Amino acid sequence: MAAYVLAIDQGTTGTTVLIVDRRLAVRAKANIEFRQIFPKPGWVEHDLEDIWGSVHAGVQKALREAGVRGAEIAAIGITNQRETVALWDRRSGKPVHNAVVWQDRRTSELCARLKAEGREPMVREKTGLVLDPYFSATKLAWLLENVRGVRGKAESSQLAAGTIDTFLAWRLTGGQAHVTDVSNASRTLLMDLRSCAWDPGLLELFGVPRAVLPEIRSSSEVYGQTKNVRGLPDGIPVCGMAGDQQAALFGQACFGPGEAKCTFGTGAFLLQNVGPEPVTSRHGLLTTVAWRIGEETHYALEGSAFIAGAAVQWLRDQLKLIEKASDVEALAKTVKDSGEVVFVPALAGLGAPHWRPEARGLICGLHRGTSAGHLARALLEGIAFQINDLAEAMMKDAGQTVPVLRVDGGASANDLLMQFQADLLGLPLERPRMVETTAFGAAFLAGLAAGLWSSPAEISRSFRIGKRFEPKMKPEERERHLARWRRAVGIA
Repeated sequence: MAAYVLAIDQGTTGTTVLIVDRRLAVRAKANIEFRQIFPKPGWVEHDLEDIWGSVHAGVQKALREAGVRGAEIAAIGITNQRETVALWDRRSGKPVHNAVVWQDRRTSELCARLKAEGREPMVREKTGLVLDPYFSATKLAWLLENVRGVRGKAESSQLAAGTIDTFLAWRLTGGQAHVTDVSNASRTLLMDLRSCAWDPGLLELFGVPRAVLPEIRSSSEVYGQTKNVRGLPDGIPVCGMAGDQQAALFGQACFGPGEAKCTFGTGAFLLQNVGPEPVTSRHGLLTTVAWRIGEETHYALEGSAFIAGAAVQWLRDQLKLIEKASDVEALAKTVKDSGEVVFVPALAGLGAPHWRPEARGLICGLHRGTSAGHLARALLEGIAFQINDLAEAMMKDAGQTVPVLRVDGGASANDLLMQFQADLLGLPLERPRMVETTAFGAAFLAGLAAGLWSSPAEISRSFRIGKRFEPKMKPEERERHLARWRRAVGIA
């Protein structure tokens, strides 16, 4: 009997594939990187064939490592880089252009023009998002206007568009399924947040024909079956999809309103499940769909810090103070505190809740006794301060405290950072045994649709915490830290 779930986590720089059994044990993990394309300053693209090649290679490698035959796979789940846009020919399946990646800033002028026209309040009310090149709509508008001949073909249904989940579902099912899930659709600037349907007014605003867009479906249902995928038998259901941060929220078993997770990666993403009704942020956060299962939709508040683990990479690559990223904790432990040094990691501006793209990184409080250890410790604390800002805004918007914050991502392995984060928040942090929570979320959603698990409650009972960090800092010490941070952010 087929007893395994294959989870595809298609990320910005590579694809990770997990094979998970019914007991939530990881039988195999494979990661395949692919090239990044930078045609002009501020432009970032991916070749869709490179992405598909990384997925195919990752699937084959994971099957070999697990010693599992394709026929033993009961379900396939997909999670993905969210706002990246793909456009391809429906008949041949071939891309008509490289995918335009979420990091791409080529549509900054269009966003500025729409803001100047006063369009942002309407967009924010309908979508929960801000007018920014980060999201999908202006990227798709650019493709339709700048790639020769595509607009007419798009309007006559000869082309298919979508985020990367849509492209992978199309390829896995041999072109049978042109679908996306609500969590990915909610990142496009084209979906009404409350109806979870493409909005005619938004389609008109961005010049996107409905004919080119996928059908919006739930996050856990059968979208189609594998067909003509080398190395996999036909007929495996593709039945779980969610954007990467929403998948991580699900993978952390944050199934109830008020529960939250933070992913510490290159950047950091804090999401809180706010339940079946969207919460409009008044404090600089985004509102998004977390997932839909059956007829029940859960929403989330989201805040992002542009720089988290990337600051550690800067310390390694530019300053040469460490040889590998994991060395930062040992360097920071050479001192008992930061020596009043404050590091504001605004190396790419400040994201939520400040939204100050002009801000720049700042190190202040230096003195003759400042050492490399002080700088390393201040850098880690700077990451934690950003998350504290997001959490304070989130709790004001949601009107409730977070009982515990679950953490994942590469930088969550840093115990010093996690303890300081717990101290700042005044909340316990829980790090799961398995930190590949994004792929786990895709696996859970697929397994629920395929009947491997009966409900989220069953998954929760099997969820295992690896380590818990309790807050230890005295309130007056916390306030001294926060006062120094707020002064530094004010001049960054």
